[in-house]
Amino acid sequence: MKEKELQGLSDINITEFQQDLLSWFEKEQRDLPWRKNSDPYRVWVSEIMLQQTRVDTVIPFYNRFMDWFPTIEDFADADEEKVLKSWEGLGYYSRVRNLHSAAKEVREAYGGIVPDKPEEISKLKGVGPYTAGAILSIAYGKAEPAVDGNVMRVLSRILKIKEDIAKPKTRILFERAVRGLIDHDHPSFFNQALMELGALICTPGTPACLLCPVRSHCQAFQEGIQSELPIKIKKKKTRNVPLVAAVLTNEKGEFLIHKRPSEGLLANMWEFPNFEIHTELMTKREYFAEEFRKLFEAVADIGELVAEIDHVFSHLVWKIDAFKGTVSSHIDSTMLENQQYKWVSEKEIEQYAFSVSHQKIMTGYKNSQ
Repeated sequence: MKEKELQGLSDINITEFQQDLLSWFEKEQRDLPWRKNSDPYRVWVSEIMLQQTRVDTVIPFYNRFMDWFPTIEDFADADEEKVLKSWEGLGYYSRVRNLHSAAKEVREAYGGIVPDKPEEISKLKGVGPYTAGAILSIAYGKAEPAVDGNVMRVLSRILKIKEDIAKPKTRILFERAVRGLIDHDHPSFFNQALMELGALICTPGTPACLLCPVRSHCQAFQEGIQSELPIKIKKKKTRNVPLVAAVLTNEKGEFLIHKRPSEGLLANMWEFPNFEIHTELMTKREYFAEEFRKLFEAVADIGELVAEIDHVFSHLVWKIDAFKGTVSSHIDSTMLENQQYKWVSEKEIEQYAFSVSHQKIMTGYKNSQ
């Protein structure tokens, strides 16, 4: 990175900027559950949950998670089914798998104490530069940068940085900017204040500049280009994947469910039987019935449509048509087990962690009954 890319640092009164930002944060910060306790484990959990997820969505999940796993030892000792169940509905499940692995490592390698050194904490699974900086600054009071999307948006405007924030190397530029601006006496509040400013005032699109406590320091505002920053080149379009699914019951009223592979998308999550559609020569009901017959040598009687779902991932969209149906013929238990399927009762199914799309399928099924 060339020095001119951080020219804005020399054009700002850093002490006054710190004072204006921190004074605003002390008065206006939101009352959030993870701010009531700076325990490193709790900070860690909250930061992982908040990745790509809205604050209002996270709050009930965080509170439940802490009820279930109040200490890092409780979490490290938990079995995977309960861990996935605790995350059910939050999405991006690799986050909690990595968190669980890292918690075990902290228990075994660090005696259950989250490390406070950058080189150690950064080695934990799923802990990238942002999470490491957030834990070190918020929980341990270390003057480390915690650069997320909010921070990059705020500083791109304050310092008039015109680099593409979608490029991984640009993060290093913003980390350098934070190191130049951070209040070494109050690193926790400083980093949280930058994030809060981005969440409440310096928002995407048209920021609320007239309410901004650091407007007088903002170089983009002075030039009237605040809505043009940050620069972010759009990603490629996502790929649509057509799927047909079914909520199948047997003569006992049990539901057939499937466990996804241990690697890849939504690893080890549970779902209803579904197949990716590769032809338009059959109706979706016929396609499901044929694929099911080939898989189990059994007949599935497919009934009415119960849900149409578009479930968006970062790189693809599941377009699911879900039906309800029944299976009257017997399926060999060994065949079920080999394919990672099982029959469960209506009460038992509540113990299994399903992705949001398949929770919606179940809701559609219940509404159809």
